[in-house]
Amino acid sequence: MIPDIAIGGVLLPGLLVLAIVSLVLTVGILRLLATVGLAPRFGARPLLEIATFTLVYALLMQFLPFGNLS
Repeated sequence: MIPDIAIGGVLLPGLLVLAIVSLVLTVGILRLLATVGLAPRFGARPLLEIATFTLVYALLMQFLPFGNLS
């Protein structure tokens, strides 16, 4: 079970925190791909963005101690 996280007395759902962290990491990865020059090699930019976000989110869910659902 993913616990809620209290920030300044406000409870945030654990999945929301993981989504925000995933979004920040996704932006970093996409900027890195653009800097290296690999981003134009992918045909559809929105598809690259959603696939990267999904992979980062799934990896965080799998490998963080509170993200393991099994």
